[in-house]
Amino acid sequence: MVFRVFWKVSLCLGLALGASLSISASAQNAPTNEEILEAWLSSPHADSTREAFRHWDTEGEIPGTCAVCHSSTGVSDYLAAPQTMPGLIDHPVPIGTTVECSACHNDGAKDLSEVLFPNGTTVSTPNSSAICSVCHQGRSSSGQVEASVADMDEDIVSAEIKFINIHYAAAASTQLGNTARGGYQYEGRSYVGPFAHVETLGTCVSCHNPHDTRVKLESCTTCHQGAADFRAIRTTPLDILGDGNTTAGIGVVISQLHDQLNAAIMTYSQEIGGGAIVYSGAAYPYFFNDLNADGIADPTETVFPNAYKSWTPRLLKAAYNYQFVSKDKGAFAHNAHYVIQLMIDSIESLSEVATVDATGFTRP
Repeated sequence: MVFRVFWKVSLCLGLALGASLSISASAQNAPTNEEILEAWLSSPHADSTREAFRHWDTEGEIPGTCAVCHSSTGVSDYLAAPQTMPGLIDHPVPIGTTVECSACHNDGAKDLSEVLFPNGTTVSTPNSSAICSVCHQGRSSSGQVEASVADMDEDIVSAEIKFINIHYAAAASTQLGNTARGGYQYEGRSYVGPFAHVETLGTCVSCHNPHDTRVKLESCTTCHQGAADFRAIRTTPLDILGDGNTTAGIGVVISQLHDQLNAAIMTYSQEIGGGAIVYSGAAYPYFFNDLNADGIADPTETVFPNAYKSWTPRLLKAAYNYQFVSKDKGAFAHNAHYVIQLMIDSIESLSEVATVDATGFTRP
């Protein structure tokens, strides 16, 4: 299969910039078309070799369930019609495109100010963030997890339970917190809403370059002076882990808490669930039977026929939250308190019936 050659993209740049989103500085400081093209070519959106754009090569078309976020044709079609389903269209589209100029520079994107999320909520979104939120929202929500295990005993294995995947890079759902309810939210617990950064960093493109998607550390160090990397930035004085350390970067704290949740999931699966479980972020469907119970995702284990199927409702909820955090690598910046709440609540839930230590946490 042959992807569009890049000189055609260069041509569309000149046409699209006249109707561009409000994402650049004044005209005299705006990047040239050549600079924009070079930036885009270095981005994941332009990499036609990625699985995200090659998965349907054999079929010859991309189904409407995937086309909106995996092709320029799909997202253009989605934006040209009323949003009735989040990120879905009712027809397949041809293979052969990536996320090109036309995906974000079209009349539908220009006028987009509200975005429908998987939990059924339509959110008013700044113009320069709306088009990003169409795809970077995930494909599921708390309500879908709850509905899938309704009226089931929390700790009884059921063959009817299937793992629910948030999908990739659900940054917009993370940022919106309780508004989008992208993580599984436990009954009786409160969750933070949208994370409001400083006024000058209030949209996707105020942090991310819109064409190469990168974030420059200097955009953060004006306030977070001395930070050597993003994960080193601390956004709360609370001792989240109860270890006396209140200076470690919030990204480090989230990573450590994520590891604790993984350990809790493995303990519960062996003590209460249907057998040892292991996670691999690089292999679908992500959770597998840990055949030798060593806690390591071996290549022989991370194959589809060995997918973990011994789910209980309690285990599914915790595993869903583990995956939610796994798939948003920038969660520490998008809404740190929200993902910390999700993980602490998941660990505490597992500790109710398994040998899991949930003491010492300070929940934001």
